[in-house]
Amino acid sequence: MRIDNLQYCNWSEKIFRQMREGQVDAVHVTIAYHENFRETVLNFEAWNRWFELYPDLITKGLWASDIDRARAAGKTAIFFGFQNPSPIEDDIGLVEIVHSLGARFMQLTYNNQSLLATGCYEAEDTGITRMGKQVIKEMNRVGLVVDMSHSADRSTIEAADISERPIAITHANPHDWHPALRNKRDDVIRAVTSNGGMLGFSLYPHHLKDGSHCTLQSFCEAVARTAERYGTDKIGIGSDLCQDQPDSVVEWMRVGRWAKEIDYGEGSAANPGFPPQPAWFRDNRDFGNIETGLRATGMSEDEVAGIMGRNWYRFYAENFGPAS
Repeated sequence: MRIDNLQYCNWSEKIFRQMREGQVDAVHVTIAYHENFRETVLNFEAWNRWFELYPDLITKGLWASDIDRARAAGKTAIFFGFQNPSPIEDDIGLVEIVHSLGARFMQLTYNNQSLLATGCYEAEDTGITRMGKQVIKEMNRVGLVVDMSHSADRSTIEAADISERPIAITHANPHDWHPALRNKRDDVIRAVTSNGGMLGFSLYPHHLKDGSHCTLQSFCEAVARTAERYGTDKIGIGSDLCQDQPDSVVEWMRVGRWAKEIDYGEGSAANPGFPPQPAWFRDNRDFGNIETGLRATGMSEDEVAGIMGRNWYRFYAENFGPAS
């Protein structure tokens, strides 16, 4: 089983076919960065059209059992998530609505301060807000997973402690492997995983040691060390693959509507676009390379299978439904 718990590609039949060539059974896709509720509904509509156009390749995922159904039919199950709480605006009642529409993950922040928590680019991290505590409670109730991939340290640790259900860092790497601003320090990963949560390893070059030149061996050894430290069952893949996106999309991701100036974030003014992927992970067809690399570190077949998909499958099964 192969599950990638974060992609934001410029979707096309080509990419859907590559998912099938790579035997990717499920993908969590971002359908909102800075969109409000109505704009996000339009993105749901766009995906409904893709499901209509390519029924032999993709199918909508709502529950872990949909992955089994997709595998049996030779399709990829598509799960939806938000990289910002903007789709719920300032209305806690929209948490249940977006879950009913199919959302299964929601970041409490992107890079900035939100109504719920502090993003990782802010100078001061004041933690989870009053509204944030209420929204986490409601997300727990309906089965919308708290995602802290772009959140600051204190906010992430507080979210892990406040949430009565496991939370996720869907796409980031350990800070001690590569000290990117968005990568996570030991106490942050430990807070998430010790409460039953998951860390999805990112393949976005700005999150990798040596960037686009990161080696497969370096990446897989980092995964193996992290699994040994926090538990093999707490680690998965969240590639953050942004395949075929035009560089202009980086402006939307980083700036949205909140600034007139371009905020280059982890890129630089000299290289504001998408960095090239490592040669060993160009697209969905290359997940087999990661499996091979993980085996080379000495991990068992069961451990590799968990990291490549089984751990996310279990997490989906336990956390996408209403609280019992």
